[in-house]
Amino acid sequence: MIGLSEIEATAERIAGHVVRTPTLPSPGLTALFGAPVTVKLEVLQRTGSFKARGAAAKLLALNEAERAAGVVAVSGGNHGIALAVMAAALHVEATVVMPRSAPARSVGIVREAGASVRLTDGMDEAFELAHRLRDEGLTLIHPFDDPVLIAGQGTVGLELAADAGDLTDVLVSVGGGALISGVAAALRARRPGVRIWGVETEGAEAMSRALAAGGPVPVALSSIVSTLSAPSVSRLTYDHVSALVDEVLVVPDREAVRGTLDFAEHAKVWAEPAAGCLLPAARRVLERVGDGARLALVVCGGNATTGDVAAWAERFGLR
Repeated sequence: MIGLSEIEATAERIAGHVVRTPTLPSPGLTALFGAPVTVKLEVLQRTGSFKARGAAAKLLALNEAERAAGVVAVSGGNHGIALAVMAAALHVEATVVMPRSAPARSVGIVREAGASVRLTDGMDEAFELAHRLRDEGLTLIHPFDDPVLIAGQGTVGLELAADAGDLTDVLVSVGGGALISGVAAALRARRPGVRIWGVETEGAEAMSRALAAGGPVPVALSSIVSTLSAPSVSRLTYDHVSALVDEVLVVPDREAVRGTLDFAEHAKVWAEPAAGCLLPAARRVLERVGDGARLALVVCGGNATTGDVAAWAERFGLR
């Protein structure tokens, strides 16, 4: 399990490479929900998502032989962007394996940053190729199954605990589980009374299925939200979530896209559906916990294009 001291040490290590993103009250969302809402704006992080934190932490922790070998990562979008940009800044050669379903903009950004891109038919195939490349000598930077990377993502929780006002409930999106693992570890140490809720989309339910099964299990992926679409969680992230998180909620893709539109309209924040899913989940949390709730939302990323969101809104009849 990742401890507070590891997260604090990681925060010092990556401080010169990432942004301390704003933690702000959202008047618009507060009015929408009728309860105080604070937003942690990782959309303003370098590379447009929290992933820059873990990528920087892991790259800075590599030894000279690992750096010289070059690195490889699997990504549905944001991890690849973060790794490509941070690797270029630290002069490490990077290969990113991505499913063909990954957003075209994300693939383009990875290439523009100087990384080599390898495309596969699906996420399972992407992990298989990355593991082969690791066996051939590249250093694998896993998107979630790594304690160093989890500590990097945990710096989000460290900042939230320090910068937010009084909170009762924190909502965090879940893909492979590194973000919520790190955030929960930081919050349990700094704000032990806060309830922590994970949020997934239907068709990307790796963590909720693992919790139901008592451990990681493979899941069939069908969600449009590629940045949450892990084929399974890891034992490491499962252990953190099962021990530290109150519950993982699952919302439909349609509601995640509606949440993206609501973020733009009410909070004046551009968020991808991986963050948009927090808003329908927040409504459910408020129904459960009743009066007196004070919410914080970790707005994990904003790397969807206006065209993507318009197309999804049209598909789900939200325009």
